[in-house]
Amino acid sequence: MSAAKKATSAALEALIEAHAAELKLPTVKRRFRAMAQEATREQQSAVAYLGALLEAEVAERAERRERRRLVEARFPVMKSLEEFSFSENPNIPQATIAALAEGSWISDRESIILIGESGTGKTHLATALAVCACRQGRRVRFTTLAGLANELQEAESRRELGRVVGRYERTELVVLDELG
Repeated sequence: MSAAKKATSAALEALIEAHAAELKLPTVKRRFRAMAQEATREQQSAVAYLGALLEAEVAERAERRERRRLVEARFPVMKSLEEFSFSENPNIPQATIAALAEGSWISDRESIILIGESGTGKTHLATALAVCACRQGRRVRFTTLAGLANELQEAESRRELGRVVGRYERTELVVLDELG
């Protein structure tokens, strides 16, 4: 490659980086060079390259949104349904929990109350169902009843109660643990 072509290529790459930054496309900015080299090796069309690059951007954005929802939910410990031992808890219907994991009850604005003895997995199931909701793109908040009461009292004393209540109004699923 001639020096002029290298200079033109470098200028074009700098321009792509600048445009990707301006358009807030961090994945495009970070991966366009490597993906362009791969597309050249595999003799992909420009449209196929662009499609793959944009697909990578969309996928990474979805992953970042999911991670952000999981952090914002404030789970004390991440739990999944796969980790729950239904064999040790035979009174818990696995099919019902699997149906709840699909989340239609959230859209229908229904509530779930998990009742049982201490150590039967209520918190685990509540957390796992809430994690499923986060992965479905729903806004979730996990707290204890005492934690919610304290948060609301503190917000009221700081004259921020409206803001805190507004945040809860935008939340699709609120998990209240330790009701007893």
